[in-house]
Amino acid sequence: MMYLTFFITITLIAYSIYVWASEKKQFVERRLSSALGMNGQRSNLETSVTLDMPVSFSNRFIWPLWKEFKRSFKRRMPGEKEAKIEKLLNQAGNPFGMTPVEYRMMQIALFIFFPIGSVLYSKLLNVAFGTGLLFFLLGLGVAAFLPGFYLKQKIKTRNYFALRELPDVLDLLTVSLEAGLGFDGALSKLVSKKEGVLTGEFHRCLEEMRLGKTRRESLGKIRERLSVDEVSYFISAILQAEKLGIGMVQVLRIQSAEVRDRRKQRAEEAAMKAPVKMLFPLVLFIFPSLFIVLLGPAIIDFVQTFSEMNKK
Repeated sequence: MMYLTFFITITLIAYSIYVWASEKKQFVERRLSSALGMNGQRSNLETSVTLDMPVSFSNRFIWPLWKEFKRSFKRRMPGEKEAKIEKLLNQAGNPFGMTPVEYRMMQIALFIFFPIGSVLYSKLLNVAFGTGLLFFLLGLGVAAFLPGFYLKQKIKTRNYFALRELPDVLDLLTVSLEAGLGFDGALSKLVSKKEGVLTGEFHRCLEEMRLGKTRRESLGKIRERLSVDEVSYFISAILQAEKLGIGMVQVLRIQSAEVRDRRKQRAEEAAMKAPVKMLFPLVLFIFPSLFIVLLGPAIIDFVQTFSEMNKK
C-alpha cells in the first residue's frame, strides 16, 4: 500500500507540473491577445510571436518522435483489426478521443506494465516463486481483461441511455413534424432542445449530411454505433417511409406507441424477475436472522430448564 501511495503521489506531482506549464503558456497567450486586441491581425501576430518564442524540447523532439511512432505502428496494424476496434470505439462513444491505434498501443502498454508491476510488487513483498508467478499471471489477466471490459461497460451504458431517451425523442420529432418542419428541420430542433446519447447521434447524423452524405447513409451509421433494437426499428421505419412516400408523422406515432409498449413489457418482465432475485438474500441472510431473533430466547429457556432438571 505504501508503494502504491508513493506511485500515485509522484504521478499527481508530474501531472500538476504539466498542467501548471500549460496554464502558464495559455495565460501568456491570453495576455498577448488582450494587449494587442486586433482580431484581424491575430494570425500574423501569433506567427511572429511563435517565431520569436523558443520551442520547447517536447515540441521539438518528443512530439515528432511520438507522431512518427504512431504512423509506423498504424502501417503495421492489420486493416481488419483496426476496423473492428474502430467499430467498438464508436459504439462506446469514443472514450478519451482514442483512435484504434492509440487503443491498441494502450493494450500493449498494459500487457507490459501490469505483469512487470506485479512481479516487482511480489519482489517487494518477498513472496515465494509460486506466489510471484501467480502475481505475474494475475497481471496478465487484468491487462487482457480490463480494456475490453471497459469498452463493454461503456457500450452497455450508452445503449441504456439511448433506449431511455427514445420515447421523448420520438415525441419531440412528432410535434416538430406536425408543426410543419421537414425531417431535417425536426432533427435540428431536437438537437437544439435536448441533450443525450441519442441526440448526440442525430447531431452527428446532421453534420454528416451537411458534409455530403445521404440521409440513408447517415442514419445507417447510427444503427452501427447503437446496438439497440428499438433504435434500429425506428431508423428502418424512417428509411422505409422515405422510400415509399409514407407520411413521417404517422410512422413516428406508430413507433412511439410501440416503444412505450416494449418499455412496459420490459418493466413487467423485471417485476416478475424480482421475487426470484429476492429469494437468495431472504434464504441466506434475512430468514436466519429472523429465526435467531424469534427462536433464540425460547431455545435458551429450554436449555436452562433442561439443565436444571438434570441437576435435580
